[in-house]
Amino acid sequence: MTVPERRIRPGRRFDLRATAMFFGLTAVGLSVVGWVVRMALDVAERRPAWAVVLVLGGVAAGIVCLRRRAGFSPGRLARRATGALEEATATALDALEAPTAAPAEEAHGIEESATEAVVDHERLSPDEFEQAIADLCVRDGCAEVEVVGGAGDLGADVVAVAPDGRRVVIQCKRYDDENKVGSQDLQRFGGTCFTVHGADVAVVVTSSDFTAPAAEYAEQCGILCVNESQLRDWSEGLGPPPWAPSDLVEEEAEAADRYPR
Repeated sequence: MTVPERRIRPGRRFDLRATAMFFGLTAVGLSVVGWVVRMALDVAERRPAWAVVLVLGGVAAGIVCLRRRAGFSPGRLARRATGALEEATATALDALEAPTAAPAEEAHGIEESATEAVVDHERLSPDEFEQAIADLCVRDGCAEVEVVGGAGDLGADVVAVAPDGRRVVIQCKRYDDENKVGSQDLQRFGGTCFTVHGADVAVVVTSSDFTAPAAEYAEQCGILCVNESQLRDWSEGLGPPPWAPSDLVEEEAEAADRYPR
């Protein structure tokens, strides 16, 4: 009986270069995988939110791959994975964001609340104090408001035109409680406010108070004095501006006496 001859398929010849390349690429791949795992652990430790995002993205990509057993399309898979990752990122960030109360801000002595702005005038610099008075003039309807204080101002720090057309000239004295405006300050201002600056309404505003001689001189010369208490009421809208008609000022004073705060 004739025995058919078995064909022996020739084995693949050993290729040293291909084997070395295979192991080299394997080592590189393992190094990359190790580096990725290490970076992932570092990110998970420093930023847990991003770790949650990456895990959700991986799960979403895995679900997409399982559902697409047939008709696999790398382009579609990439688009779906990207969309899932974006959705997971938005969800994670929304979960991490919690409503926090805004801290109270204090800048240049200005404390802002939800309803009004209260100014601590003693904490302002002289220039900021002048600007704060000018802002009050603008708020209360004055026109042509200008801060003119500085060297050679001859006593005028803020000039404006009142709503009734009178020219208002204001000198600002940003003093602390221990330093009151004296009669010499009033005399210097009284010598220029009417003759030089042409004031219809001359006002001295201070963050402190006036001495008795200063108040007496101001009354004789027709200069209006606004001390710290009156300035606070003006600033908070509880009192009239200095250029208000005298009958309105008297009504405000009577109302304050009748209904004390």
